[in-house]
Order: sequence, then C-alpha cells, then structure tokens
Amino acid sequence: MTSATATKRVCFQLTVRPELLDEYIARHTPVWPEMLAEIAASGRRNYSLFLGEGGRLIGYYETDDDEAAQAYLAGSDVAARWEAEMGRFFVGLEGRPDQAATPLTEIFNLHDQLAAARGTATDTTEEGTAS
Repeated sequence: MTSATATKRVCFQLTVRPELLDEYIARHTPVWPEMLAEIAASGRRNYSLFLGEGGRLIGYYETDDDEAAQAYLAGSDVAARWEAEMGRFFVGLEGRPDQAATPLTEIFNLHDQLAAARGTATDTTEEGTAS
C-alpha cells in the first residue's frame, strides 16, 4: 500500500571506465557545492553512490516526484555543466548520465514488507528509475 505522497526510492547502475576510477572518485570528493544545491533543490534526498569491482557504480536516492526532479535537473545549467564533464567517465552511455542511467527494479524492501505484515500503510513505493 502506498500513500498519495509516497516517497519513491530510485536505484540505478552505471559502469565507470576502469582507467578513470581514481579521477572519478576524486571528482566526488567533494562534488561542487552548487551541484549539491541543485540536487537538493530538485527534491532528491538521501542520495548515495556506491562503487564496486570493475567500475560498477550503483546510485540510490529518494524523492517525492522523480519526473519533476529529473525535469528540474535537465533544465539546470549547473547540472548540464556537471553532467557534460561526467559523461566521459562511463562505459556504453549515450546522453547525460543523470538522464540515461540504467534503472534497477526494487524487489524487496524491509520497511514495506514489515508494514504490510502488520497491516499498516507505508510511505514508500517499490520501483525506481534514475540518473
């Protein structure tokens, strides 16, 4: 069960070029303050990136309206500059990374299943797409 103001969990996958891993990590330590502000202004929160073997990058964030968040960032000059610089880091990606990342489908969430087992409504949804 979800509410009308459900928080959407969004998870996505990209692959960072192995020869650029160190530079990619450095570019995120830290991210430009103005880009951080744009991410927050878009309505994305609890945003994390996780790096695995071979450059496998998993991203996660929560939002109340992912379409609005994506539209906001698509129209942001700061995000356009950031994404233009980040595009070269990824394998097999066409377009801006924040608009073209491979979405992952959520198949399990502990909070949702515990709430369902108790017969209570949840405040989150089950599926996500990303950037």
